[in-house]
Amino acid sequence: MLVSVIICGAACLLMILAVLFFPKIRLGRLTVDSYWPITLLGAVILLCCGQADIKAVGAALIANNAINPLKLLVLFLSMTVLSVFLDELGFFRYLAGVTLKRAKTGQMKLFLSLYIMVSVLTVFTSNDVIILSFTPFICYFAKHAKIDPIPYLAAEFVAANTWSMALVIGNPTNIYLATDYGIDFVSYAKVSILPTLAAGIVAFGCLLLLFRKKLKAPIEGEETETHIEDKLSLGIGIAHLGVCTALLAVSSYIGLEMWYVSLGAVLSLFLCSFAVSLVKKQRPRALVGCLRRAPYQLIPFILSMFVMVVALSQNGVTSRIAELFGADYAVFKYGAASFLTANLINNIPMSVLFAAILETLPAGTALPAVYATIVGSNLGAFLTPIGALAGIMWSSILHRHGLKFGYHDFLKMGIFVAVPALAAALGTLSLVLLI
Repeated sequence: MLVSVIICGAACLLMILAVLFFPKIRLGRLTVDSYWPITLLGAVILLCCGQADIKAVGAALIANNAINPLKLLVLFLSMTVLSVFLDELGFFRYLAGVTLKRAKTGQMKLFLSLYIMVSVLTVFTSNDVIILSFTPFICYFAKHAKIDPIPYLAAEFVAANTWSMALVIGNPTNIYLATDYGIDFVSYAKVSILPTLAAGIVAFGCLLLLFRKKLKAPIEGEETETHIEDKLSLGIGIAHLGVCTALLAVSSYIGLEMWYVSLGAVLSLFLCSFAVSLVKKQRPRALVGCLRRAPYQLIPFILSMFVMVVALSQNGVTSRIAELFGADYAVFKYGAASFLTANLINNIPMSVLFAAILETLPAGTALPAVYATIVGSNLGAFLTPIGALAGIMWSSILHRHGLKFGYHDFLKMGIFVAVPALAAALGTLSLVLLI
């Protein structure tokens, strides 16, 4: 047990240090994020030392069950590609431009419009895609409007990582934990909508209090104009995302696994878009952009963390943690624990670890603990920059635009906004589960 804990702990600690001090590794002309090679090395060491049974890992990768990590990766990557396709066509930037243009009368209205728009889009796409799409635009818009971008960037980040709880497709942690426990699309939504709404309202109120002085300044400067050039491809992309979301909602009732639905939607999208490009005799730029921007680095990262969890489970660590937590007050215990643990090892590794812990719990305790862990995995993203990959990406984009938002600033926002939002979400979740 001790050896596996030391190796996993060292890998996670080095990953945190890498994210904070050397987030990128340059190999000639190639640049990669530093977090996944470290976890990959940790997984290899565990296998070589016999702390993780390679046969058990292999069997899990080909197992015909809902928590097969390969199926989960296909589901997440497919949903990401569907959203990135729309972003490549300028859809999210266009919506941002329209909304921000109509809110030019004052910063308060602008702030509210941005928060609502990001919240709605996040529900039906994913937090990572929204952050990648909107953060550069907000930086650009604020510069031309001559206003402080920090309140809007904070609102975008908080909204994306709060409203991502609403549907199972909003965050890879939702997908992993819900699928692990066999929670279908509709059942998940029935429980998660009210806690998400409570957290979203509380988070917005806290943001207003935090940035109220900055939002009183007048808006000056230029307006931004955005246009959609390829409306046909945009229609195809919206149709595929809409149909895919609808099929995901009924997949459990028609006996169709979610990863089949999302993969089929992506393959259909690529075929339709490629056909349009052939007819127009144009280069399929949106498809190329999707292939270029897909988060491939998540593949070795998730698989490495999966190996670590197998090692911890085989050595009795996860069952020991479950015993320490106990069965009382599961919602608040697991919600707070996942919230804090995500900021020690990142929310995706935390979800993989907690999934193994949750499997050891009795049915009456496990379901509340699963939903509470999902809440913690989402809201933990804006306590510190290492709470989620979204935070790492967000901080990196801000740095490229010359904006300073250090660890202290992140922690201040997190304590002032994330903690009240967590309390609201867990309190509402407790009430929902009693009904």
